[in-house]
Amino acid sequence: MPVPTDMVGEVIGPITHDVDARWTMAYAASLGDTHDCYFDTLSDDGIVAHPMFAVCPEWPAIVAGRDVSARWGISLDEIRRSVHATHDLTVHRLVRPGDRLTTSLTYSGMQQRKPGTFQTMRLDTVDANGDPIATTYQGGIYLGVETVGPDRPDPDAPAEPDFGDLPAEPLIELPVPVTHGAAHSYTECARIWNPIHTDAAVARKAGLPGIILHGTATLALGVSAVVDAVADGDPMRVRRIVCRFRAMVLMPSTITVRIWEVIPVDDHGDATEAVRFDVLNAEGGPAVDRGVILLGR
Repeated sequence: MPVPTDMVGEVIGPITHDVDARWTMAYAASLGDTHDCYFDTLSDDGIVAHPMFAVCPEWPAIVAGRDVSARWGISLDEIRRSVHATHDLTVHRLVRPGDRLTTSLTYSGMQQRKPGTFQTMRLDTVDANGDPIATTYQGGIYLGVETVGPDRPDPDAPAEPDFGDLPAEPLIELPVPVTHGAAHSYTECARIWNPIHTDAAVARKAGLPGIILHGTATLALGVSAVVDAVADGDPMRVRRIVCRFRAMVLMPSTITVRIWEVIPVDDHGDATEAVRFDVLNAEGGPAVDRGVILLGR
């Protein structure tokens, strides 16, 4: 049945997680990102989680949203046709082992678009003191599903950064191998389970050519490559990560991270630089499109 825009305002959570070093290290390891800041527990400063680790405590809230959708009359088949389309993560600080994180999800926008119903979720993650850790605006599309009710776009969603046309040629191109078992490793280490990423029979039933890598895993690989290439390997500099998801990544394959430019900014909070990037799948399709990472000092 159509997706009702009256869903806007529904809240899920709060859901609490205790984060330990085993979880944060496993997440970085699943990406092949082996910087000492993720693993060296002998360091006086301790270790931090990868900037994209924020998706891990967010996942249970997203899963709980399926029950809310069903309560509004959205069928299981329609729920399964929902695809992750946009991602906008603000990193207030990196997660550390020992953090007790609490995540809440709010359905913040709903509107009709040509492919189907576009839904915006705001995910807020705070620490035990209530201080913000991550704020994510995630957009999804119920493919081929109509909307009922007046469009209710999210009035508070941050604008996608717009820096004009891309240069004629990328600044850097980085090949990144994706192993046969990459999705299985990411599933277990991120604790994000969706069988289209690990079960060939389920993927085929969903009309996919095979199991596909999680969009957040592809994005995380891109973030790691950008941090290595232009941020001195320091994830503490990451302030915001924005992108659109388009093409699928199959395994095994090699993706290509293209860094187009690094430009100074002075109107994006405490960020000082913007890195424009994308990620191509093995066929040359844009797996991650219109990517921007804002870096601070």
